[in-house]
Amino acid sequence: MAIKSTIYKASLQIANMDRGYYGDHSLIIARHPSETDERMMMRVLAFALNADEALAFGKGLSDEDEPDLWQKDLTGAIEKWIEVGQPDDKRLLKASGRSDQVLLYCYSSTCDIWWKQIAGKVERARNLCVMKVPSGASMELAALAQRTMQLQCTVQDGQIWLGDGEKVVQLELITLKDFNPQR
Repeated sequence: MAIKSTIYKASLQIANMDRGYYGDHSLIIARHPSETDERMMMRVLAFALNADEALAFGKGLSDEDEPDLWQKDLTGAIEKWIEVGQPDDKRLLKASGRSDQVLLYCYSSTCDIWWKQIAGKVERARNLCVMKVPSGASMELAALAQRTMQLQCTVQDGQIWLGDGEKVVQLELITLKDFNPQR
């Protein structure tokens, strides 16, 4: 019998001054049995940074045809495809062809090695943006994981604070590849 996903719930308050977005979200997060706290909290961070009423968690690890998060328009077309971790170049290029924008948040101490191997292969994906979360920060985010969470996220001038009232993790994303609308 297969092990089922564990359900986590988060109440997330967002004040993103860089985007001019302010909102409260009630998240239900299905954590795959093979998923770590660090990866799950990276999905929560990705949600907080791209929050929108149309943004939703995909099946991620459970389905290779769905991202960790995505945002669709009213016709069902994919506006944003959001991944966390270190996917292969084929997955990123496929996502680039299916979506208006592809955002990747990589993390872990091996992120730089992975990026050196994959950067040249995904350079032509002009709608791909790759952001690195410092590994220390991603591990600190993992410490916030609880079955029920009350989280606040503030973004200002590229600085990000995500916390639960007792502990706050401060981080700044490092851009490895930005969108390139020019061919």
